[in-house]
Amino acid sequence: MVDKETFLDAMLAHVVFDGWSHNAMSAAAEALGVDEDKVKALFPRGPVDAALAYHERGDREMVERLKAADMEGMRYRDRIALGVRLRLEGADKELVRRGMALFALPQYAALGSAAIWGTASRIWEALGDTSRDINWYSKRATLAAVYSATVLFWLGDESEGNVATWEFLDRRIDDVMQIEKLKGRLRDNGLFQAFMRGPGRLFDHVRAPGNAPGSVPGGDQR
Repeated sequence: MVDKETFLDAMLAHVVFDGWSHNAMSAAAEALGVDEDKVKALFPRGPVDAALAYHERGDREMVERLKAADMEGMRYRDRIALGVRLRLEGADKELVRRGMALFALPQYAALGSAAIWGTASRIWEALGDTSRDINWYSKRATLAAVYSATVLFWLGDESEGNVATWEFLDRRIDDVMQIEKLKGRLRDNGLFQAFMRGPGRLFDHVRAPGNAPGSVPGGDQR
């Protein structure tokens, strides 16, 4: 009985040459002796579902390694960096490069973005994130951007052990941490809070029933 993982393993050797394509899928099917109906049942949308399955496999393996890692005494930003690093260490550059070519196609761009978002979300979840407010979204959006930039750098990195990529990753996370520190200082700044309350009152006035956009609080409504 050929399952999705078995078929994916057989397909990967062909993806290197043929990309995430029907040719690679057909070659794997022939090697395993499975018919077209079986392949369609495993991957209803064809090669793109196989590419997503490979990406999801990488996410699962990253989560297992991250949860098993000794992070005692490690700074939170270093734990995040570790998650990204483990995710890339478990991936094959050529398979990822072929995947990026597929997800660059307009019809698959949304699926590619969702896959990256999913990776960012799994890293946060593995690190114990329990946020449920706007921070849930901002954390994942920020990490997805960092992850995407790091993947692009990693694909062209020829340094030994990808050391240049890990340095690049550290710089990107440092940039994000600086932004978070700035946001924290602004939240604690009384003058900034007073400034922000002014526009807030104006918006509340505009939203109030009977107040037309552009009206002035307390002004003549004639």
